[in-house]
Amino acid sequence: MNAANGAPEGHPYLIGEHPLIQKIGLLVRKVAVTDATILIMGESGTGKELVARAIHAASPRADRPFIPVNCGAIPAELLESEMFGHERGAFTGAIGQRAGMFQLANGGTIFLDEVGEMSPTLQVKLLRVLQDREVRPVGADRVLKVDVRVIAASNKELAAEVETGNFREDLFYRLQVIPIVMPPLRERRSDIPLLVRHFLEKHNRKRPGRPAELAEEAMAHLWEYDWPGNVRELENLLERLVILSEDGHIAVEHLPPSVRSFISEKKIPRPTLGEDGLDLNSAVEEFENRLIEEALRRTKGNKQAAARLLGLKRTTLVAKLRRRRGGDVDEADEGPEVSE
Repeated sequence: MNAANGAPEGHPYLIGEHPLIQKIGLLVRKVAVTDATILIMGESGTGKELVARAIHAASPRADRPFIPVNCGAIPAELLESEMFGHERGAFTGAIGQRAGMFQLANGGTIFLDEVGEMSPTLQVKLLRVLQDREVRPVGADRVLKVDVRVIAASNKELAAEVETGNFREDLFYRLQVIPIVMPPLRERRSDIPLLVRHFLEKHNRKRPGRPAELAEEAMAHLWEYDWPGNVRELENLLERLVILSEDGHIAVEHLPPSVRSFISEKKIPRPTLGEDGLDLNSAVEEFENRLIEEALRRTKGNKQAAARLLGLKRTTLVAKLRRRRGGDVDEADEGPEVSE
């Protein structure tokens, strides 16, 4: 663990002590030394490109190009030319020969972001590239050999896209030789204080004068908020707060209304016994989970201190957390304790 920023050792791109992030860090190290094609899935803003860059940086290709291509941002009629290049006169406006992203990435890594937005025609051509390691520029009568490691990403559930016929099944399986799923920020809330500290330090370095600091109550609001835009939304908010801060103090009133109102709307459930009865075990479990979240929030993820607030032994709290995560988290995966 990189003590300075909470990133798995050797991967400054990945910041977090949550077991889900630590497991991704281990997987990055394991697959980076191979040329296996990788599919990174997750909501927008979870850090898919950062993981792709971490894989490239830890690979034997690290001194070669890393070329990102946003398949959703380039018009469909231009994407083929962008990816594979074109010959002079291949289409209106093609006044010269141009190399595509695959040629520019030769020897390195190409990152195909939002690959689920690719047209069916282009999906077929990408499949051929993966199979033959050859590209044909638009308008060319020749093919070019390329040595490129392919990492793709999507915020869509591509398996569901295959079921609806929007994505080719054979391409899906070609891409997901190694699948990596990025968790949303709301599923790793214990990393929020670490990320907040990292982003405050990053943006304070650009700010003259007194460094901006976040009040404890404001941090509590950031912990509770569900972050639909994930880590990207968190960083953008903190950058804005640092820039607009006048005295270096960021309080609750400086947070946007959507964040300030979230806690009041996120009520602890108050189960009632209706005509059809009540699942008491589920109601008790839900209430217990909310209290555990509150204790961890107050103690900034310190499980020993949270256990004291709840009147539990630390081992009992860890066992409850393990059950909430499906029983596949061992004690070592719980992460280091935060000093009190």
